[in-house]
Amino acid sequence: MGFFTDTSVCIGCKACEVACKEWNQIPDDGFVFEATSYDNTGMLGASTWRHVAFIEQSRPVAVGGDEGVDRWLMSSDVCKHCTRAACLDVCPTGALFRTEFDTVVVQADICNGCGYCVPACPYGVIDRREGDGRAWKCTMCYDRQRGGLEPACSKACPTDSIQFGPLDELRERAEQRVARLRADGNERARLYGESPDDGVGGTGAFFLLLDEPEVYGLPPDPVVTTRDLPAMWGWAGAAALSAAGAVALAFLRTGERR
Repeated sequence: MGFFTDTSVCIGCKACEVACKEWNQIPDDGFVFEATSYDNTGMLGASTWRHVAFIEQSRPVAVGGDEGVDRWLMSSDVCKHCTRAACLDVCPTGALFRTEFDTVVVQADICNGCGYCVPACPYGVIDRREGDGRAWKCTMCYDRQRGGLEPACSKACPTDSIQFGPLDELRERAEQRVARLRADGNERARLYGESPDDGVGGTGAFFLLLDEPEVYGLPPDPVVTTRDLPAMWGWAGAAALSAAGAVALAFLRTGERR
């Protein structure tokens, strides 16, 4: 199960943010005016599991034959629930686990606040809550799914910008939507995170974007940060064996001299 977020129909109402906070009883995050847009939450974090970005684009002068464009790009960001989740790889307590819905959830009562998962996430999603120390992020409303309900954010979205369901169905729907947008002249329309062949094995929350991923604050080529761990452990093991062999050889030579 997963999310398909169609940013082309997002109106920036933040109903998803409010529904997420209400259902999951997440504390407020300060309501700080960032002075960069009308957005007052800034980014995903321990107390912001859904974040609606307000991206203001202004091109008042025609360049290279293109018409000037003034537009808002709205996008509701969320944890990507990666197929190859680095946060799972580095968690020493098992606080992070893969659910029966193939989503990734943090068990707050098991988290020891080590913070290893924070730098491991290639999207900068997971974070530790100030004053608490434990890691928090979107659970894709695991409790609601177990009760046969859809996540609060998609339920509250008035334009169906956030759609929830089986990933195969969502991907097919998303491809049709992109084709329709491009036929209507939106040549930059693209999908992000839908491919199982990307650097994280595909995501459980993917997006339809109207511009480059960087415009939305998303990495263009995300890669699971623990991809080299097996090789690193192999090198460490080989180094340990070499060191042990060298020590043993030194003792043998010392014994021979005596």
